[in-house]
Amino acid sequence: MHNEGVSQIARSGTGVSASPWLRNASTVVAGSLLLAVCAHISVPLWFTPVPLSLQPFGVLLLGLLLAPHLAAGTLVAYLAEGIAGLPVFAPGIVSGPAHLLGPTGGYLMAYPAAAFLVSLLWRRSGRGFFAAFASAAAGDLLILGCGAAWLAIVTPARPASMLLGSMLMFLPGDLLKSAAAAGIAWGGLRFKRAR
Repeated sequence: MHNEGVSQIARSGTGVSASPWLRNASTVVAGSLLLAVCAHISVPLWFTPVPLSLQPFGVLLLGLLLAPHLAAGTLVAYLAEGIAGLPVFAPGIVSGPAHLLGPTGGYLMAYPAAAFLVSLLWRRSGRGFFAAFASAAAGDLLILGCGAAWLAIVTPARPASMLLGSMLMFLPGDLLKSAAAAGIAWGGLRFKRAR
């Protein structure tokens, strides 16, 4: 997902690098495809309308790999694809714009801001593994917080059960997703520096 990798893929036959616009467009398409794949790796839960999904991992990884505005733009494009009716969101009983108004809408709408935050924090840090993990964890907490707040609006659950079903029970798995995203981003950066 690094711009350098996209630039190698997007080179023309004349050996001239593609324009920055084409590189960014390719990155957005590849990033939204990654998120669509992550969204379809999901497990529904019987006690909450929010499924276990790899979507947050994709958001955090893109935040660590891309520049802040490109990361946020990729997530905005992803949401636009879902609103247009493309099958990019986690499977459910609704699709298109209705998906954003459902129980998981708060998580989805937080994605662009979370990706921007993760990217910004990591680029202002020492770029080590723990900085990547802390940046990803901060973005994940933003996603969980927005998701819980939205779920409290659209469902009549009691505060304690709502908090458990929308945030607390996802924390252990999301810590693993944050660590995995941090490991990939940090490992990629070390490999790039070693070259």
